[in-house]
Amino acid sequence: MEKIEAKQKIEELRTVLEELNYQYYVLDSPTVEDFEYDRMLHELMDLEEQFPEFKSDDSPTVRVGGMALNTFESVPHTVPMGSLRDVFDTAELYAFDEKVRETIVNPVYVVEPKIDGLSVSLEYADSKFVRGSTRGDGMVGEDVTQNLKTVPSIPMRLRRSLPFLEVRGEVYMPRHNFEKLVALQELNEEQPFKNPRNAAAGSLRQKDPKITAKRRLDIFVFNVQQIEGIEITNHYDSLVLLSELGFKVIPSFQKFDNIEDAVKEVEHIGSMRGKYPFDIDGAVIKINDFAQREQLGSTAKYPRWAVAFKYPPEEKETVLKEIQVKVGRTGVLTPTAVFDPIQLAGTTVSRAVLHNQDFIDEKAIGIGDTIVVRKAGDIIPEVVTVARHCEYSQVYQIPRICPSCGSRVVREEDEAALRCINPECPAQLLRMIIHFASRDAMDIEGLGPALIQSLIDQKLIQSASDLYFLQKEDVKNLERMGEKSAQNLMDAIEKSKQAGLARLLFGFGIRNIGQKAADLVAQRFHTLDAVISATAEEVASIDGFGMIMAESLVDFFSMEGTREMVERLKSAGVFMENTKIISDTRLEGSTFVLTGTLSQMTRNEAKAAIEKLGGKVSSSVSKKTTYVVAGEEAGSKLTKAQQLGTTILSEQEFLEMLGSF
Repeated sequence: MEKIEAKQKIEELRTVLEELNYQYYVLDSPTVEDFEYDRMLHELMDLEEQFPEFKSDDSPTVRVGGMALNTFESVPHTVPMGSLRDVFDTAELYAFDEKVRETIVNPVYVVEPKIDGLSVSLEYADSKFVRGSTRGDGMVGEDVTQNLKTVPSIPMRLRRSLPFLEVRGEVYMPRHNFEKLVALQELNEEQPFKNPRNAAAGSLRQKDPKITAKRRLDIFVFNVQQIEGIEITNHYDSLVLLSELGFKVIPSFQKFDNIEDAVKEVEHIGSMRGKYPFDIDGAVIKINDFAQREQLGSTAKYPRWAVAFKYPPEEKETVLKEIQVKVGRTGVLTPTAVFDPIQLAGTTVSRAVLHNQDFIDEKAIGIGDTIVVRKAGDIIPEVVTVARHCEYSQVYQIPRICPSCGSRVVREEDEAALRCINPECPAQLLRMIIHFASRDAMDIEGLGPALIQSLIDQKLIQSASDLYFLQKEDVKNLERMGEKSAQNLMDAIEKSKQAGLARLLFGFGIRNIGQKAADLVAQRFHTLDAVISATAEEVASIDGFGMIMAESLVDFFSMEGTREMVERLKSAGVFMENTKIISDTRLEGSTFVLTGTLSQMTRNEAKAAIEKLGGKVSSSVSKKTTYVVAGEEAGSKLTKAQQLGTTILSEQEFLEMLGSF
């Protein structure tokens, strides 16, 4: 394709995709199928890659995330991003109205939901999005422009020409996206976010915008901070204007000329909060007219022209009928309270998670008790307390046998949860195989969660070892598979047999044994048979190990299910010896910390090179650090190394130290 033709096609695709984004994310009215949108987006990405001179920082392709950020720069707010005074009952709303009327006549109020998210500023110059920042302390925030570009409902260009505009909005995570994220975090044995607001805040401050993009954040814009090129005199008209400019504006904003109707709207929003697909934590009443706002002014902390009404958590009593125990994908036994159905925040609730035995003991919860239930953050039902014990009540005890596979469960030191550690427990199968096939473990390319779930559903696999006995004929008939895809998977599985002992140990997903620990075990024992025969004391003697890690390893290989899986892997021809033989020990005794971006190798490649020469790699700088390798845009680790007087190596010096490895 010629350059002129490519440029025209790129501009055409950008225009079409931006309009489709607006229709889908702002108007909630998609006009094409997802497949067609994805096809055009990938065509644009390919063209921008082929003709980089035509790349643009406001292209729809920025939605997928750009280069990782090293730090967040400070952004002083020209217009402070203040907070509102909270009130908690309607009497305070009437008192607010009386106070307003002492200064102005015939106030008009705008009432709108208060979104529970993270407040941000968006700046536009010549109609183009140029900077986005967090609220911070109200006076100074952080530059999160690249991350905000991944929020699909934020327009990269305004739909009308304006010299300058700054707006304020609330970034949030829709409830269905939050539920998907928590499920994924639990699958990966990560600490899940407690609520959508925390998830939104954590996602927006990711240093890698690609991670932010995957979180599928959204935004509602609710205020004009600064504007040039047009004059607006009231809040209601400003929201209408923002909608015309292409923003997703705060929903359900209404205008009232008396406090009685304004209060009714606050109550109506409260009755609807369980039905919104996003979190709200209150409603806001604002004076509409900007001139009247100037008359009312502000206190040292809050404006006098607005208040935020906070809804109290709704609590109800119900009778606990039973406690069901399920095994999660990480092996944790989770008790769930099942009770007589009640209405909370607009929905019917009959179940609530009881977390663990400590939680049950603390509240002395027993079957038959009358319990008090509420929705935390208006989303997740939780048991607050026991209102009344029934006469035969006894504090419930979680069984010490896994309800899924019948294996004994363990409670490890410093952990509240009971856990099944059987590697062939059916409840953990999906998570176990996802981990087993992951890049840092057996690295089976093309074997993603959806395909693994299909294999499980079709009963083609019941443990990780079954992967090595799959037949191409079985696989090619699965959904979205075919002859070529099936053959590629068979090739990837065959290739993984040579991954080596360290990757195999890590792939087993043994509790407390991470990637580094698996590598140390492989270096110490060399073969899987030797690992299986080792005592806890022998394992604990490895530098960096403790008895908890050692016992986790020994317990894992003492189970009958583990031994059966190992025998099947052996019969399939999986290589079970250490592949990382260290013959050159020139870096033995040296500890390295890598910081910044290396131009000639990835972090993982640098780590592998160090370990191959007998050195160690740490994630943090301490007095024990021998060298800090500083790439481009090195951050706080470099500063700490300078403070401690640690030897700092440039990338070139590091490569010279490695030599021919």
